[in-house]
Amino acid sequence: MKALQLQAFGNPANVVKLVDLPDVGAPGPDEVVIAPEASPINNTDFLIIAGRYGYLPPLPSILGVEGVGRVAAVGRNVRHLREGDRTLIPLMHPAWAERIKTSAPWLRPLPNGDVQQLSMLGINPATAYLLLTEIVPLKRGDWVIQNGANSAVGRAVIAIAKSLGIKTVNIVRREELVDEIKSLGGDIVLVEGPELPKLIAAATGKAAISLAIDMVADTATLNLTNSIALNGTVVLYSASSQKPLVGSAIQMIFNNQSIRGFWLINWFKTATPDKLAAMYDHLASMVASGAIAAPVAASYRFENFSDALALAAKRGGKVILTP
Repeated sequence: MKALQLQAFGNPANVVKLVDLPDVGAPGPDEVVIAPEASPINNTDFLIIAGRYGYLPPLPSILGVEGVGRVAAVGRNVRHLREGDRTLIPLMHPAWAERIKTSAPWLRPLPNGDVQQLSMLGINPATAYLLLTEIVPLKRGDWVIQNGANSAVGRAVIAIAKSLGIKTVNIVRREELVDEIKSLGGDIVLVEGPELPKLIAAATGKAAISLAIDMVADTATLNLTNSIALNGTVVLYSASSQKPLVGSAIQMIFNNQSIRGFWLINWFKTATPDKLAAMYDHLASMVASGAIAAPVAASYRFENFSDALALAAKRGGKVILTP
């Protein structure tokens, strides 16, 4: 079978190869074989290729951290899937191959929908959902602040927050993004800058905001801590600035505020199959309906992976790989 394999850590142009590998074979009693249909190229993939991610596979290794495919075969004990079902490829299970084999018991059939959008279900919508539901207790009518609102996670936060009755303050870095984020349902959209805490207070009527979601770090973190309430929390799930976060120790102490991190893989380590299935059932229906969507720049077959990786590195919309 054809697969895209990482042969060493380094420059994608030099270390990713299209290779022929033995087929995965028939499923065991509790396994399914999936024929991948589509898989997005994520920043996680680039970090793994560079050798800078929190998890690095033994080499050589097939790449691809998420995607969707059709069930090609099922083991005799499997009841949660049937041949022909479209389903997720489990998080961090290598997806850039013509066949994969897995025993993940939480997988379920996906609803009908755009295969490219469904291929992006595994990581970003799940991260957005958990940032809103697992960090601090929120109720309908509460406010949440997020920066990086035009990212795939940010767009999902807007949609999921709306479904939960939570209002969003959305921070972008370019004025031309304001109308677009408002059109997605962002309640308030502001441009990053030194006056941001004052603008947030004015726009929300000085609401006591207990959660801020940070994908940037650097001075953006300080703006968020200056905008949340006593006992509030800033949660970082990325650091797109590639700089250390900036914060005030005195403010954190006297306001009893917290800064913490979130990594989806750590949550997966303790989540039960029932909890995983319930979360993805909820999110899959939102993706299938179009409520959660991310821009797609292009789609490439495996044979053109070099062009796909080059375009994805520019971060102008998701690039999708197909076998």
